[in-house]
Amino acid sequence: MVRLALTRAFPILFFSAPLWLAPLWPAPLSAAPPASAQNPYETDRTAIRVGRALFETRCAQCHGGDAKGISGPDLTLLWAIGTNDDRVFQTIQMGVSGSIMPSSTAPDKELWAIVAYLKNISTVPPSQNDRGDAVRGEELFSSTCASCHRVNGRGGHLGPDLTRIAAVRTREMLIRSIRDPSASVASGYRAVTLVTGDGQRVRGAMKSEDAFSIQIVDTNERLQGYLKADLREVIRGEQSLMGVFGPDRINDEELDDLLRYLGTLRGAVPARR
Repeated sequence: MVRLALTRAFPILFFSAPLWLAPLWPAPLSAAPPASAQNPYETDRTAIRVGRALFETRCAQCHGGDAKGISGPDLTLLWAIGTNDDRVFQTIQMGVSGSIMPSSTAPDKELWAIVAYLKNISTVPPSQNDRGDAVRGEELFSSTCASCHRVNGRGGHLGPDLTRIAAVRTREMLIRSIRDPSASVASGYRAVTLVTGDGQRVRGAMKSEDAFSIQIVDTNERLQGYLKADLREVIRGEQSLMGVFGPDRINDEELDDLLRYLGTLRGAVPARR
């Protein structure tokens, strides 16, 4: 077995805008706004609509039509880790050094529209999880979820960090991810089983892969790297590593408590600038 460092960074790729998008901008937005930490189009429905069209044309090839990632990362999680609007804008505008993502020469208003669209599909109001008991929810999280998930730096690492998940995922999406976790598995958490040369089977979540190697976090939360030439087989699973939590394991009242607790965590991660 060969241990490998996990250092891969995924780029965001942008292309030039098609001419047919120009008529979508209303006259009041003709002048490009100055870059600032506050997105000037955050609540502008027209700008958000334009941002969606721009995103689908320029970004979906790598990030998917829903922005949840294909070869590029899940952009709807940017706000979950505390990234602010200005940082997203600057990343799009300046590109990522050492990656295939170039700097952008598009007008600021187009870049802000893309940021507005991404934030619009990535954040939800606190009122979505305003029922249930947060104290009981915290106890349930500690006993049932913390072995794989972490909040505020405490807990397991096999599953995603849930510190701000209620701020970026709707109540319906959270319920589905608990009741039917295999319905949608985020990139970086897809199940894989590796069969080594001596027949041992190592199961975990795939983190990175290239033509010669594969890196996973195994079920013991160890980051492991293998050369493919040393493996007998790579079995890509269709099911999530997370078990199904139906009403027999977490009833509806307990589910309300858990979601209420997660809803209290929004903003716990400081914004990164």
